[in-house]
Amino acid sequence: MKKIIIMISAVALLTCILYSMKVYAAGDLTKQEPIQVNVQLGDEKNSLRFYPSILEFETGKLYKLVLKNRSRAKHYFSSDGLSRSVFTRKIQVLGKDGKTIAEVKGNIREIEVYPGGVAEWWFVPVKAGRISDLKCTIKGHTEAGMVGKITIK
Repeated sequence: MKKIIIMISAVALLTCILYSMKVYAAGDLTKQEPIQVNVQLGDEKNSLRFYPSILEFETGKLYKLVLKNRSRAKHYFSSDGLSRSVFTRKIQVLGKDGKTIAEVKGNIREIEVYPGGVAEWWFVPVKAGRISDLKCTIKGHTEAGMVGKITIK
């Protein structure tokens, strides 16, 4: 009887260990494929807008936010609220051929994208909320309507 109780306990313990290993593997963020979200900064007519200006993300998911500047002026993608609500994995700066020419790591508050340029911000949202401070901080751009809103669920 004692051997049966020990065997049942061992099987139960092994089942718990294997189950918990599965849970950890399923939550391994390093194995996630990023969800790509494209945002255009301005346009060919030099309109001062983000396209789209309303963004939505979910906590725990890996995103690749692709910022493309199609206008003739530089623009900033700036949001203190977003920077405090995400873990930044990296930012990649792409050359004209689409290849990475630089990577930036650490806390990001603002990204400047030059005319014709592309930057990719890889991040995982870690805090839910509504953020209404997305703007281009170049003088006159915010006032002209280059603003946006972000929701993190």
